Amino acid sequence: MKDLPARRLLLVHAHPDDESINNGATMARYAAEGAHVTLVTCTLGEEGEVIPPALAHLAADRDDTLGTHRIGELTAAMRELRVSDHRFLGGPGRFRDSGMMGAGQNHRPGAFWDTAVDDAAAPLVEVIREVRPQVLVTYDPDGGYGHPDHIQAHRVAMRAAELAADPAYGTGTAAPHTIAKIYWNRVPRPVAAAGFERLRATAPDAFAGIAAVEDVPGVVEDARITTEIDGSAYAEAKTAALRAHATQIAVEGPFFALSNGLGQPVFTTEYYELVHGVPGAGGEARETDLFAGLPGTEHGPDGVPDAARAPGARA
Repeated sequence: MKDLPARRLLLVHAHPDDESINNGATMARYAAEGAHVTLVTCTLGEEGEVIPPALAHLAADRDDTLGTHRIGELTAAMRELRVSDHRFLGGPGRFRDSGMMGAGQNHRPGAFWDTAVDDAAAPLVEVIREVRPQVLVTYDPDGGYGHPDHIQAHRVAMRAAELAADPAYGTGTAAPHTIAKIYWNRVPRPVAAAGFERLRATAPDAFAGIAAVEDVPGVVEDARITTEIDGSAYAEAKTAALRAHATQIAVEGPFFALSNGLGQPVFTTEYYELVHGVPGAGGEARETDLFAGLPGTEHGPDGVPDAARAPGARA
């Protein structure tokens, strides 16, 4: 891939819709600012439950065509976020949605959970060496909430980052590449609690019920948060991306529900924990840019990367 922008962000997610829920505002912001945003989705989400009754026939226990349908949903969501580089790990359908932990689908042929980590990491290494991102975003070791595909996505992303940097590891023709900063998706507990208070106060009957703070993937105490990305200017884009995943998500104003019908807040400031790399903020301050501290990626006040500015030009 030629002529890549100065800032390059890679996100690794388990299923279509995970990216919009966790990082939709972040993705829209960086895409709007001219960064190259690459999304790699590990499965088609074939085992997801279907919300609209008219589409119930897509489910795995009926026509088993939900995965193909969700390719279209993901494409529509990425159009809303203005992200043009979105790929499925190893190609669409290479790895099958594994279902919830303990389900029989965990070990069916091709299940992502049942695939050797190095085998699943190999196609991601090729993406890393092609796109050469400075920043990787994925889940924590628990996958945010214990789903086997999320846990596996974490393992595969972290292993691929390691292998991509190793000159002795050979796949494809691109040169080795070291990712400078790796982040895990997070939500501060006080922020999650405040979001649910807004839901109870302003839209208590929007959904069949209201989820709990513990239902939000990646909730941790404030002290774990190293980085917050203000994506409030892209709230509409994130909400539109969530709506695009219509088989999985119902949206009502600034709130949404999954197939369990339990309402949750839509977060437009998104939070992260830096787990690899040098923080770009001093002391106890939180970073406000995933690329903070990385040479050649600084932005001027007009949003233009300094590395892309004409010599002598000022912001």
